Amino acid sequence: MERADAARNRARILEAAARLFATAGAPNVTMDDIARAAGVGRGTLYRRYPDRASIALALLDEHERALQEELLRGAPPLGPGAPPAERLAAFYSAMVRLLEDHAHLVLGAETGRSRFETGAYGFWRAHVRSLLTAAGLPDPDALVEPLLAPLAPEVYGFQRTDRGLTPRQIASALAGLAAGVLGGNGGGRPPS
Repeated sequence: MERADAARNRARILEAAARLFATAGAPNVTMDDIARAAGVGRGTLYRRYPDRASIALALLDEHERALQEELLRGAPPLGPGAPPAERLAAFYSAMVRLLEDHAHLVLGAETGRSRFETGAYGFWRAHVRSLLTAAGLPDPDALVEPLLAPLAPEVYGFQRTDRGLTPRQIASALAGLAAGVLGGNGGGRPPS
């Protein structure tokens, strides 16, 4: 069980980091900035969180868990009961919302190779793979990463910032991708 002072420090660290990440962007915030804003020593900060990415992951975890719960037990099409193409489109839409609302956290936690090492990515991968399997695609493992690639924080940020696309445009394009891969050609089977 966590000591009361440790719980207070954790809460102060996460609150300070959330504030700093939201205003300056996670890549622009140092561990010293977080320690100062939280009013804790560097040792206290580093004992709990070895780096900025671990703090961003802790903050992001709550939002990702809520989405995971919806995928497992929510109403269709995001939850079970809808055809695979509709579920994938709903997943894309939910992920666009998550990226839009929490890009400052995602960019601090899930960029580059580290993205593949998070528990959330493993969950997203298992979900998309299950949809590909349900659609009857013969080699789902070959398609999982290409279907998740558009959700990489760097890709989403580039589309929003450099290309000026709206979240609605991105979600719509991804819904088209879902339909193209999993629907409209014999239940998701590739054409012969």
